[in-house]
Amino acid sequence: MLGQYLPLLALLVLAALFAAGSFVASGLLAPRNPSLAKRAAYECGIIPSRETPERFPVRFFLVAMIFIVFDIEIIFFYPYAVAFGGLGLFGLVLIMVFTFAVFESFVYLIGNGALEWGPLKQVARPSGAVSPDRTAETTIRRVGLEDRPFIADASDSNEAA
Repeated sequence: MLGQYLPLLALLVLAALFAAGSFVASGLLAPRNPSLAKRAAYECGIIPSRETPERFPVRFFLVAMIFIVFDIEIIFFYPYAVAFGGLGLFGLVLIMVFTFAVFESFVYLIGNGALEWGPLKQVARPSGAVSPDRTAETTIRRVGLEDRPFIADASDSNEAA
């Protein structure tokens, strides 16, 4: 009885040995000359000039989870559709349990705000709470303009002429 599983067991042992051997060989043979440039985060070739001002929004990850959940659902529905006739009531019950689990995860993600892309809720301020010194120049965050030369607006050039 064990003889028919021996090739499978040998394959699993060889795969584990190969994985362990790869880690050991990488640790022994890899060059070790780290530098600040090699340790720096790589952002599409842009050298970061300052720390990021805010964390990445969690809603992005929630939408990614919805995408993955529905991809997995489609992957499992296709074999069910192909073998629908042979599975009978048992297959129908299993696919309903699976659909419930997918729907439950979807409801969880929606409940955590995965698709709420509107403006954030803000506390209402009493009138006069905003400083008169506040302008668009002081409140709008400029992104990616650190190393670019200043280019005057068309309205500024018209006023100068």
